[in-house]
Amino acid sequence: MALQITNLNFSELVNSGKPTVVDFWAEWCGPCRVVSPIIDELAEEYEGRVNIGKVDVDGDGNEEVVGMFGIRNIPTVLFFKDGKLVDKVVGATTKENFRKKIDALL
Repeated sequence: MALQITNLNFSELVNSGKPTVVDFWAEWCGPCRVVSPIIDELAEEYEGRVNIGKVDVDGDGNEEVVGMFGIRNIPTVLFFKDGKLVDKVVGATTKENFRKKIDALL
């Protein structure tokens, strides 16, 4: 299961020394419901090697992280390495495409 990421734990996860994948989503978003189970599966597959989590764009206390990256379209998945944003996917894509991007972080 993917981590729940909020303003409170975002910096800690991104700067943990592990690559980090952050899915910005909302309950009402159809494409997000396609991506969400893929993100959960990848979180299990890469457990211990990569931090993989989700930010609910409508969640209380998440405005700072959402604003920091100017998230306007969801799903948006950001990929961080060494604390820096290195890649991004906007919209739904395949599990294989996500896997390639995660493997590039390792």
